[in-house]
Amino acid sequence: MSKKVGLIVPHDYKLLSIAAILEVFETANKLSPSTDKPFEIMVFQLAEQINQKHLFGYEINSIEDSDKLLELILIPAFTTDNMSEMITKNKKFIPWLQKQHRAGAELASFCTGAFLFAASGLLNEKLATTHVDACSAFTKAFPMVKLKPEETLTADGSLYTSGGSTSTFHLLILLVQKYCGNEIAVQIAKIFSIDLNRYKQSYFSTFRPNHLHNDTLVAMLQQKIESQYHSIEKLEEITKDIPTSARNMTRRFKQVTGIPPIEYLQNIRVESSKKYLEQTQLSISEIIEKTGYNDPKAFRKVFYKMVGMKPIEYREKFRVQ
Repeated sequence: MSKKVGLIVPHDYKLLSIAAILEVFETANKLSPSTDKPFEIMVFQLAEQINQKHLFGYEINSIEDSDKLLELILIPAFTTDNMSEMITKNKKFIPWLQKQHRAGAELASFCTGAFLFAASGLLNEKLATTHVDACSAFTKAFPMVKLKPEETLTADGSLYTSGGSTSTFHLLILLVQKYCGNEIAVQIAKIFSIDLNRYKQSYFSTFRPNHLHNDTLVAMLQQKIESQYHSIEKLEEITKDIPTSARNMTRRFKQVTGIPPIEYLQNIRVESSKKYLEQTQLSISEIIEKTGYNDPKAFRKVFYKMVGMKPIEYREKFRVQ
């Protein structure tokens, strides 16, 4: 019997995310040897969105007018960076998602879809992930969720989330494997050229410093770290002329940027080392020296922790030819 799958198409949805989800589930249906296809796919929108009868070749269902109970609901990624505004636009989906989950539906979000998922409260005290560059904002917005920024996907009971980029496909393949078996899942992985051995998304991360604030002292320290990261031996060297105590500076810095100054320095250094690995032929030893590390072992440890692979592995994967 076909699994009743509901794909929501909210305001500000990302078309690429919708396309990937439909492509994989439609492919699973085509590959299934059974005449009874594994997935019955339905598209759902808010009544206010609907101005045509069909979308992506599917009849559109209104969540306000439909009493259908589903077995799996899929929440796509969003195009906007303003997640608070996005949630407000799509808040009518929330009670519907909660109702469907109470009735037994499994829920899965992809990339930044985790923000709407978390706004429902269903992820509280649950494991989750999202696009690696959105993790800081997610943690601030939903501190009760057990966010795993480095993970490609999470599965906590009947709740699933994926990270960014091709992580979407990893979660889709997991769901196909669960409902259709390993053989079809492997076929889909081959069709879409998905590397099933990639378990982490951290090496796709890009550290983007937050400069959109009005704290002049924090901005001063940011500028010092970003311009002098290669020569800093101790943070005390560059904070001594900032007119506030070290404790207050650390508190304010973390409040504004989300991380303490020492971690900010590590992020700046690792981003710099990644660029050297991608764009130059410098040896690892030379890169370590240029990015301000004195201890090669410490550099490799920090790099692996933050990126998820060794420096030499990163160069082999991302070197610009």
